[in-house]
Amino acid sequence: MVRVYYKEGKDLRKETSLEEIQELDDIVWVDLQNASDKDEDWIEDHFGLSFQTPQEVIEIESSSRYIERGKTIIANSNFLRINHQKQEEAYPVAFQLKEGVLFTRRTGDSRIFADTVRKMKISKEQFLSGADVLLRLFETQIDFEADLVENVARQVTQISRSLNTGGQTDRSNILIINELQENTMQLREGIIDKQRVLSAFMRSGLFPEDKKDRLKIILKDISSLLEYTHFNFERLEYLQNTLMNLIQLEQNQIIKIFTVFSLVFLPPTLIASIFGMNFTIIPGLNSAMGFWISLLLMMFSGIGIIAYFRNKGWI
Repeated sequence: MVRVYYKEGKDLRKETSLEEIQELDDIVWVDLQNASDKDEDWIEDHFGLSFQTPQEVIEIESSSRYIERGKTIIANSNFLRINHQKQEEAYPVAFQLKEGVLFTRRTGDSRIFADTVRKMKISKEQFLSGADVLLRLFETQIDFEADLVENVARQVTQISRSLNTGGQTDRSNILIINELQENTMQLREGIIDKQRVLSAFMRSGLFPEDKKDRLKIILKDISSLLEYTHFNFERLEYLQNTLMNLIQLEQNQIIKIFTVFSLVFLPPTLIASIFGMNFTIIPGLNSAMGFWISLLLMMFSGIGIIAYFRNKGWI
């Protein structure tokens, strides 16, 4: 699908028909979402563009992430979205800014683009060129990723509080922490990717100079967000170490209990073994009180071990 947003007086309108698009003036944004090869070829021919291949878009080299070709800025960035399984996933978005018109090419839908379109309808006077739309897309995406970072922080706090209130230190908490670490890592990678792209815009002579103050604010927000993700990493690492130590303490306590029980029953077992020997002559074997004396010996030996451990403070 191809969506074209253009200005008509003070209004900002949308057009999806290619026949109508070729008659439009004052175009601000051309958005290609899962566009067919035929539609992409038509846009390239009509606007004098050359879209990168999908393989070039996902390349991580700097030469592939940002290119200046004539009067056109070409940039690629990975945006995050929540998929149908309620999981975070990254998807590539290709940007081209040519003579004040923004071209975006992407796969699938995203709330970031929908939110940007809604803001365009509400505040039409703020979207005078493609550079305004581009900055709004990045601002909306960064705000979304900031919400994800804060959500990680909230989950870390919940796990920490559950441990402080004597919650069970089970395997599920370790898996949750590992998942949060993966999510934070993915968020950090995406934020660094945007920082690199926007820094290239800042250095570019093709990017409008009057937009660079706003660009600086976005870069400052990104720096703050990177510090927040680093803080989350440290909290997760600390929480993971704390949880592992608590699990180890619980295991040590279990081993301690088994050890105490083993030592408590060791003397009675020794006594029972002595009197259970298959010898003909054993002192007290024929005594009428021998059985009860052996029981008393076993009982007092076990009690003596428990008293000794209590006196040492081991139990």
